Amino acid sequence: MDAGRLLVFEGAEGAGKSTQIARLAELLRARDVPHLVVREPGGTTVGEQIRRLVLDPAQEMDAATEALLFIASRAEHVVRVVRPALQKGLLVIADRFFLSTYAYQIAGRGLPEEGIRAANALATGGLVPDLTMLLRHRASDGLARADRRGARDRMERADDAFHERVATAFEQFGAATWQRGHPECGPIVAVDASGTPDEVFEQLMVTLGERWPETFAVFRGSDR
Repeated sequence: MDAGRLLVFEGAEGAGKSTQIARLAELLRARDVPHLVVREPGGTTVGEQIRRLVLDPAQEMDAATEALLFIASRAEHVVRVVRPALQKGLLVIADRFFLSTYAYQIAGRGLPEEGIRAANALATGGLVPDLTMLLRHRASDGLARADRRGARDRMERADDAFHERVATAFEQFGAATWQRGHPECGPIVAVDASGTPDEVFEQLMVTLGERWPETFAVFRGSDR
């Protein structure tokens, strides 16, 4: 049994995942809490090559090809990076995991859920996140944030209808009924990401303090 914990951050484009993960990692470093920040796709030699391929605006690929590339990156990442870190007792903080595949490839691209869930199970070997923080916001707001970062990547360049389907899927993932039907995703807590970074971070710390008080409760009220 893994000694560490897997904490996942999810959300549509521009939800602010990277910002909040960076703030959380800074806090953990200051308090000497052993942790590792990872991202998908990427994290390994194979994964980084896949990342360049699937995000390259010059590339065209079938939806099934796209999904399998993301899942292949996940398989390599889990075996070589995530599980070893969990076995060492680290808190692994992941920028995307299961839910992104379900939102982008099932809801966004229209691929069959049964096949994607089966491929995902093969890739992860039954690894279930201990907690997923789902950052919610309007699709149009998120894309505006993404545009301020620079030119859109291949996924961001999809049409508005695609991004609306993705955003709607992420909204559904926060529902208890959806979670009961998808136990492989673990517990999911939705957070309103429309506020300022400070406001969003405060919500995250409240949730984490309630879930894992032995690690996070001491941060509340003393760190911002």
